[in-house]
Amino acid sequence: MTAALCEAFALDAEGGGIVAELAGTVAPPHRKRATSLRLAGALHYGVLSGRAPELAGQYPKAGDDWAIGPLWAAAEAYLRRDRAHVGAFITSDPQTNETRRSIALLPGFLEIAARFDLPLHVLELGASAGLNQHFERFNYAGEGWTRAGDSGVDISTDWQAPAPDVSQVIEVASRAACDLNPIDLRALEARWRLKAYTWADQPERLARLDAAMDLALESGVSVEKADAADWIERKLAARSEIGVTVIFHSVFLHYPPREVRHRIVAAIEAAGAAATNDAPLAWLCMEPDSVFVEDNPKLGLFQVRLRTWPGGDIKVVGYTDGHVTRFSAA
Repeated sequence: MTAALCEAFALDAEGGGIVAELAGTVAPPHRKRATSLRLAGALHYGVLSGRAPELAGQYPKAGDDWAIGPLWAAAEAYLRRDRAHVGAFITSDPQTNETRRSIALLPGFLEIAARFDLPLHVLELGASAGLNQHFERFNYAGEGWTRAGDSGVDISTDWQAPAPDVSQVIEVASRAACDLNPIDLRALEARWRLKAYTWADQPERLARLDAAMDLALESGVSVEKADAADWIERKLAARSEIGVTVIFHSVFLHYPPREVRHRIVAAIEAAGAAATNDAPLAWLCMEPDSVFVEDNPKLGLFQVRLRTWPGGDIKVVGYTDGHVTRFSAA
């Protein structure tokens, strides 16, 4: 459905319609700034918030009960009627918090816990609403294996890799997170905005997001508003002398400016050089393969990578796609 909407946006823009007018509020290049996804988010927000009751009637109640003809007619009418709100909405960067990415990171967390046999002090960069902060409480399932948590968040994928050692206990001693623009889930409007960027005809993702938001609210997740480089430098300078400090992030590192990325990496490597057996350091991430590989990256694939200190050893845990519909061995 989102693909069909994007095609309708393109046709309307080419014809000088309301989409062309709205797109002018977003600085070019529009492909890089995901203007079409901003517009799709604005429409979904209108449905979720009740601003667009005429559009809500055309949106799917399940995954497939929609038709682009009446859907686009209602969408175009809403874009014209609520032009000021939509124009303001799409000036903000799209922000998602895809909890399914935790299943791609899970083998890395399990390996860290097994290798060091120490409690984890978890630091997440670009955490959005912090929904992945309680990753060890999720229920996971892959081909031939399951790991039960104690929450209503269920995550599965097409697992094309060896089964992880799900018997390994993960003990999280502390957790913290930062984001430039964190989402405060206590505000209903913020939850609508987060859901708006989840595609409306994917009920499984929407149900998982609802469950993850409930867990985050129940557990009191907090995400600090901060520049990632400033924050990680400060956190690493004050890290615990006992336990594993784990920096993790997913689909984050290619967004900050180059100088910020360099500061983040330099801070992690400096802390790694000072790591000890009592206070080791681990860096676990899921990022586009092009972030790590300059020559012939696996375009369209995301690399899950684990680096640990003392030693600085690097391990590619596996590969996946942005929504983790499949996970394969490295």
